[in-house]
Amino acid sequence: MDEVNVVVAHSERATLRVGDVFLKVDTDQARIDVEVEAMALVPVPTPEVLWRKPPVLAIAAVPGTALGRLGEPSTASPAAWAAAGAAVRRLHEAPLPPWPGRRRQGPDEVAAELDGECELLVANGILPADLVTRNRQVAEAAIRPWTAVFTHGDLQIDHVFVDGGEVTGIIDWSEAGPGDALFDLATLTLGHQEHLGDVIAGYGTDVDLDIIRAWWSLRSLLGVRWLVEHGFDPAAPGCEVDVLRSTR
Repeated sequence: MDEVNVVVAHSERATLRVGDVFLKVDTDQARIDVEVEAMALVPVPTPEVLWRKPPVLAIAAVPGTALGRLGEPSTASPAAWAAAGAAVRRLHEAPLPPWPGRRRQGPDEVAAELDGECELLVANGILPADLVTRNRQVAEAAIRPWTAVFTHGDLQIDHVFVDGGEVTGIIDWSEAGPGDALFDLATLTLGHQEHLGDVIAGYGTDVDLDIIRAWWSLRSLLGVRWLVEHGFDPAAPGCEVDVLRSTR
């Protein structure tokens, strides 16, 4: 009998793996709705939906291995990173989804969320004030008007699976919606800045690297407190706090 492995679990949702099946348990049905609809629309490989019985969604495992993990060196080849960039470009060129997106709808909303989060990080003693201030200044470059594209919305490195130089699947689409293309590229390369050139080569068009760096700071600032409160360690080597410390 296959063992039940806990992939991730916190107060909002949990993902379990049983053999080649992933069971996603989420009481937020709107989030699951987005995930199922997005996987049906996007022009990139995604998991097969096996069945759905709220609050559980069952999906098949995708072949290949994750491009990497935050805090660990990636063993994927430059060709695999470039293939990930090409897949993201195909996604961004797809027609916009028919839903508005779940968060960060524009620069004013991003700025308000970031300012509030920075205040809490300092007030609660989670991060030093000088580290927050420096990264808030860097993050400012990302807060500008953008042309919305179809974004994954949470394109972490371990959400992209590859086999050799081919993308075999992209998972976890619950945050998909219209958004800033450079946010996806920044999320994919967060903590793996050395692979940014390969990703951009595969993406196939010039991008503003300063804005990607700004999103590294912005995403990290927005994520640290949530991670701490849900039992994760953003101060682990190579993770969000190290990303913030590396900012100049």
